[in-house]
Amino acid sequence: MDTRFLESFIAIVERGSIADAARQLSLTPAAVSQRIKALEDQIRQPLLIRAGRTVTPTAAGLAIIEKSRQLIRGVEELRSLAFQEEFAGELKIGAISTALTGMLPFMLKDFFAEYPQIDLHVTPGQSIKLYHEVLEGQLDCAIIVEPPFAIPKTCGWKRLLSEPLIVLVPESCTQTDPLQILKDNVFLRYDRNQWGGRVADTFLKDNRIFPKEQLELDSLEAIALMVSQGIGISLLPDWLPPWPEGLAVRKIPVSTTPPQRHIGLHWLHSSPHTHLIKTLEPFLATQRA
Repeated sequence: MDTRFLESFIAIVERGSIADAARQLSLTPAAVSQRIKALEDQIRQPLLIRAGRTVTPTAAGLAIIEKSRQLIRGVEELRSLAFQEEFAGELKIGAISTALTGMLPFMLKDFFAEYPQIDLHVTPGQSIKLYHEVLEGQLDCAIIVEPPFAIPKTCGWKRLLSEPLIVLVPESCTQTDPLQILKDNVFLRYDRNQWGGRVADTFLKDNRIFPKEQLELDSLEAIALMVSQGIGISLLPDWLPPWPEGLAVRKIPVSTTPPQRHIGLHWLHSSPHTHLIKTLEPFLATQRA
């Protein structure tokens, strides 16, 4: 059985459509459909149900999906073993949005010059989602916010940088006391469902501050733009630049020893690509603030 057929099947199940799977695999929808037809012919069972543009697995498809993932991981392990001595192969990385703009662009040039045979595939996402994709083997590693719980012993963790909390205010704001600013003004909240947002929420609770909440967002860039427009103020980490251009804002430290959002590299010790993951950290470490 051609493992490419299984890869196409898995991509369709995870993406929910043949068109999205085709984009992920850099193929045409017709080519992906042909692969599924060949797979179904070999297994002698229909694997997918098509309803318009949406595709869902049949009972037979659900029965083989996890085993299919295991087979693909096994093939990747074989490839990785063959490449162990020469540092070559594909590495699937996840990254939060601020790492995509503040870390990766500045390390990739040197990284590719040193390891031209490593093919990086970068997936953007939120920390919680990327964390679980590493655990499930969908990603080899991820640059995420440090979880608010102990990292399992099955995982590796390398802290890369720490970002202090600041109060972000419009330039027109004349107040200087950060705690009073948080009490007096309309508040744009960093999403509490995000691990970084919980750092800010803990600070507010510890200081018994219950702000006049207007919005709750998971995008730091969007919050900064809204503060610049005078919609409100916010409490968020002072993330690595670049920030959006043309902002009319001021950054006010919350204290002399502010809480911090920690960013790090997360991976599974059992990953078949641990030798490739180790090549990344020295380049990422040079981007620390």
